[in-house]
Amino acid sequence: MRSMKERMLAGEPYLAEGPEILADLQRAARLMERVNTSPADDSDARLAALRELLGELGDDTWIRPPFYCDYGYHIRIGPRSFVNFNAVFLDVAPITIGADVQVGPNVQLLTPTHPVDPEQRRAKWEAARPITIADNVWLGGGAIVLAGVTIGENTVVGAGAVVTKDLPANVVAVGNPARPVRRLDDPASDHPASPSD
Repeated sequence: MRSMKERMLAGEPYLAEGPEILADLQRAARLMERVNTSPADDSDARLAALRELLGELGDDTWIRPPFYCDYGYHIRIGPRSFVNFNAVFLDVAPITIGADVQVGPNVQLLTPTHPVDPEQRRAKWEAARPITIADNVWLGGGAIVLAGVTIGENTVVGAGAVVTKDLPANVVAVGNPARPVRRLDDPASDHPASPSD
């Protein structure tokens, strides 16, 4: 019989319990504490804690505290990206962020899913689906990206948008649920949209 951690890593329904999962959550909590309480003038200590916490942190990438995640090791961020204050990356499944990505404050990337069936939910079953953010994406402040979503390169997601489905490359998307309102390669489709940090 597989452990709950093995089920979680396989993307199957699991219960967030057992010594392996609890140890991983504790590890992440300790490292997040180091990131979030590091002195403002000690960027080296903060960077060292982030490199230990995350699965990958690209060169010249910066994350401003506070930063919150579940496990950390499922998060991979490419080079030259920027994550602003108060990001919440719930990484039960992998979160992959490309190069040159801009993430505004209060952005949430949420891979967990919970059953709609009330009895399964009461029993605490959950699962997760990965999130992928391609190169040069801009996520405006307060945007929420839900489980299983892929956002194509160069796309801009407006402030406060809730991304429930994949977005193609080279669009501006706004709203709840987020929908493309213009293509970046088509100046004639100019539409007022304020992604905002």
